[in-house]
Amino acid sequence: MTSYDALLLLSFGGPEGPEDVIPFLENVTRGRNIPRERLEEVGEHYHLFGGVSPINRLCRELKAAIEADFAANGVDLPVYWGNRNWTPYLADTVRQMKADGIRRAAAFVTSAYSGYSTNDQYLNDIARAREEVPDAPEIDKLPVYCDRPGFVDPFVDAAKEALSGLPDGARLVFTAHSVPLSQPNREHYVAELERVSRTVADRAAPGAPWDLVYQSRSGPPTQPWLEPQITDHLEKLHGEGVRAVAVVPVGFVSDHMEVKYDLDVEAADRAAELGLAFARAATPGTDPRFAALPRHLLGETP
Repeated sequence: MTSYDALLLLSFGGPEGPEDVIPFLENVTRGRNIPRERLEEVGEHYHLFGGVSPINRLCRELKAAIEADFAANGVDLPVYWGNRNWTPYLADTVRQMKADGIRRAAAFVTSAYSGYSTNDQYLNDIARAREEVPDAPEIDKLPVYCDRPGFVDPFVDAAKEALSGLPDGARLVFTAHSVPLSQPNREHYVAELERVSRTVADRAAPGAPWDLVYQSRSGPPTQPWLEPQITDHLEKLHGEGVRAVAVVPVGFVSDHMEVKYDLDVEAADRAAELGLAFARAATPGTDPRFAALPRHLLGETP
């Protein structure tokens, strides 16, 4: 099936206790000269959830789901897990892979799209981690998978479910993480988001209007980022007479902090203030179709 002898699950990482929050945010923003006050402000989002991001738990669950899919389909590969910004750090995972005799691994990242922060930066992470480990295993990132059924189909079902609990005429609003307009490969990222959003909308609510908006921007106000931001867009829809919205976080593979806070708290609160009925669609998470994606992608590799 494949010439690889391991799969590496590669993710962003997140704090797992209150004492981890600021060190984690320092890792995320290293080299960007973000003021301490801003880190503490963002840290409050995490403290609302006990200082714990769901992302590491979700990665453990996804790793177990991938292992179960491998076992059920005769794929005899160990699955490792490493993060960009928190334990288990990627370089430590690569050291363990080397110690275990792994020579060539495929990396499945928890980001489905092209672009710098969603694809290229992970390639840089892999290169940097391998440089830290003499005679490190070869690691090839598996292809971008935003258009694959294992990613799209769960969103179609989730969008239908979100709409089912809302009044007729609810608006579909797709969201993704904003990035600076100056970020390399931004155009590919936006084009893929538009294509996936259109596919999901056409299947979940044929003929209904829909929008693609952005969330979770973190740069200085003077730096242009992808817009509109979701809270601004909710105000616009309310002004146009829309009375219900189903928000579909199509830019995310799981319910990590940008979903749990920026949508389930911030956007939901703004919708309530405006009198908008609000539902948030689920992300793929450990849906069996999504957990099977690494196996399908491996089957296409030489």
